[in-house]
Amino acid sequence: MSSELKETSLQITGMTCAACATRIEKGLNKLDGVEEANVNLALEKSIIKYNPEKISEQDFEKKIQDLGYGVAKEKKEFSITGMTCAACANRIEKGLSKIEGVSMATVNLALENATIEFNPTEVSVSDIIQRVEKLGYGAHIKENEKDTADFREQAIKKQKTKFIIAAILSLPLLWSMIGHFSFTSFIYMPEILMNPWVQMVLATPVQFYVGWQFYVSAFKALKNKSANMDVLVAMGTSAAYFYSVYQAIITIGEPHHAQLYFETSAVLITLIVLGKLFEAKAKGRSSEAIKKLMGLQAKTALVVRNGVEQEIPLEEVVIGDTILVKPGEKIPVDGEVIEGYTAVDESMLTGESIPVDKTIGSILFGSTINKNGFIKMRATKVGRDTALAQIIKVVEDAQGSKAPIQRMADKISGVFVPIVIVIAIITFIIWFTLVAPGEFRSALEAMIAVLVIACPCALGLATPTSIMAGSGRAAEFGILFKGGEHLEQTHHIDTVVVDKTGTVTYGKPVLTDVIVEDGVNEEEFLSLIGASEKQSEHPLAEAIVQGIEDRSIELPNVGKFEAIPGYGVKAVVNGKEILVGTRKLMSNNGITISTILSKMEELEANGKTAMLASIDGQYAGLVAVADTIKETSKKAIKRLKDMNIEVIMMTGDNKRTANAIGVEVGVNHVIAEVLPEGKAEEVKKLQASGKKVAMVGDGINDAPALAVANIGMAIGTGTDVAMEAADITLIRGDLNSIADAIIMSHKTMRNIKQNLFWAFAYNTLGIPIAAIGLLAPWVAGAAMAFSSVSVVLNALRLQRVKLVK
Repeated sequence: MSSELKETSLQITGMTCAACATRIEKGLNKLDGVEEANVNLALEKSIIKYNPEKISEQDFEKKIQDLGYGVAKEKKEFSITGMTCAACANRIEKGLSKIEGVSMATVNLALENATIEFNPTEVSVSDIIQRVEKLGYGAHIKENEKDTADFREQAIKKQKTKFIIAAILSLPLLWSMIGHFSFTSFIYMPEILMNPWVQMVLATPVQFYVGWQFYVSAFKALKNKSANMDVLVAMGTSAAYFYSVYQAIITIGEPHHAQLYFETSAVLITLIVLGKLFEAKAKGRSSEAIKKLMGLQAKTALVVRNGVEQEIPLEEVVIGDTILVKPGEKIPVDGEVIEGYTAVDESMLTGESIPVDKTIGSILFGSTINKNGFIKMRATKVGRDTALAQIIKVVEDAQGSKAPIQRMADKISGVFVPIVIVIAIITFIIWFTLVAPGEFRSALEAMIAVLVIACPCALGLATPTSIMAGSGRAAEFGILFKGGEHLEQTHHIDTVVVDKTGTVTYGKPVLTDVIVEDGVNEEEFLSLIGASEKQSEHPLAEAIVQGIEDRSIELPNVGKFEAIPGYGVKAVVNGKEILVGTRKLMSNNGITISTILSKMEELEANGKTAMLASIDGQYAGLVAVADTIKETSKKAIKRLKDMNIEVIMMTGDNKRTANAIGVEVGVNHVIAEVLPEGKAEEVKKLQASGKKVAMVGDGINDAPALAVANIGMAIGTGTDVAMEAADITLIRGDLNSIADAIIMSHKTMRNIKQNLFWAFAYNTLGIPIAAIGLLAPWVAGAAMAFSSVSVVLNALRLQRVKLVK
């Protein structure tokens, strides 16, 4: 029997272009035991599905390092309590080393601390603390410890420093180049700047310090029998630099006759580093959605341990902790109320602005806001298991996955660099032999320009940056795409099948109608009915009682009570005999109801459930309950129709109720009385007729249909089941999210196509222009850098898309 596949995520350092991502991806996919590996250049991250019996995470790290790249890790120090001897330290060290995602654990008995290096996407601080506590010791993060700086911030800082150095050294070389033009003869040109050796002194640090990253990356690529954009940069700038050194040497004593290109290589490297700096900053902005979601989390929690209140970091909260939450504070983790009463603002999860009342036993979600009451809660989910953490994981996974359109771009960029090198060599030969025979300078310039303009950076960034920005923006509106492929496929949808209960409607019955006979006091009638039904556990009884209590009607005590399954209830209240239930209950007890039957049928035709009531053997009135329609359902369905999308409502409810609700919300095609497995068959029938179907349900009883549909959308509040059931989770219970998801998919795909067009345009137009000598190498470098930045900036426009909030 085959082992169950696992999934891990690694943050990769050292990638510079799409070819790097493609090479790592190919290398990982070749490993025995790897089912699928995706590498995202924009996120600098890999997601790997693998068989843990055949291969481990350490093998992935080793392979990535062998390919010439690195894996970013987080390192933290913990204070350990309870150790008494070296055996204790050894036991903790072994226990921590066994945790998946921990690459190094060192425990120091004398200092009573542990230094742990781990993959934060695999294991959390909370997991580490819990493991230490299971071993019988205590652990907490050192208070004076500074968190590991974000590797992307470090990369930006490094590129910034290199750019400043390169710019300072390249400026005099640029000045000397400008001085060559006849129209700039009026500019003062110091004689010293024309000296080849001075130019070499200025250009060398740029070439071998600032530009060393390109040599290292190019060497690693060639060592692994592939080529990336850094091979082109290294070849182009080296050709210019070393030819200039050669010219400086052979023209010793005649410096003014030297044909120098020091300024070309130095300015080129400076512009490429500037482009990388802009690119790194833009990449940082494209993951703003994740940062915003993470910013919603509380930083600390007030827990009660051993009878003592103490404020601890959120990472140290464990399941079972008793937590105190004051009015106005964020609820730190998921849990349940064990003492107190309050209202909680859950708008960050559900989109509902009205606070939700919470009493003992109520479920609480981390990062929601406690509005007005003091409560005690028990932690039930912490760390990566909380609703918000799962939402963040879904967004990260979507941003890290690949859309089919990106795979095409990756294949192209994988063969692009070798082709460009061949074109550059042919360009040099044609110039040197045919266009300008014997003119090495002209041939070299044309070759360098081809090498530089062709860097496929923009091509590699075109798709992932759009997916990151699109899925991140959608997440801000409560739409979670579980992968780039779902973000791409959603725009093809032409038919939406919606479940009725809990999707179009609230899924919870409420009291809608009260009709009493002449001479019967409505308030007294409701108090007697409410008291009788309060003893029943039936969901409809709960709806009646809730509706009566909402009208501030007091319910008297019940003398006798009897539930009659399938018929209703019988009770004695204030000495009066009360019957509440079906027509049959009334007729079995000899109660005449002929006058109300037509009204009852009218209510039922409108999808309501009517219950008759008698007092002391006389018919007194009826109450009706119904599953109410969400206020936004009608408007949302109209939006879908306006987008030329067919809307079908499917339900297990009876035809009469289903049709009534369908008419009310504007759905013409209703499929009723369908069992869960039947829903999947109905979806298959639609697909067989050529429809691209999205199924929208609650993610539990609709699971078969959600799995079969082209796109499954789960309506939910970020719970486990909703997360697992579908391709897209619509956190807010609003059907407008369906249209928003489709719109976001359309806009993202359009953005990707724009990016790919411009990326291809830069290269396909740039190469022939450079080959015929119309592009100076430094202009080619500027254009190449601009192409990458413009593609990323275009993708970031998706972060300003307006949706229904």
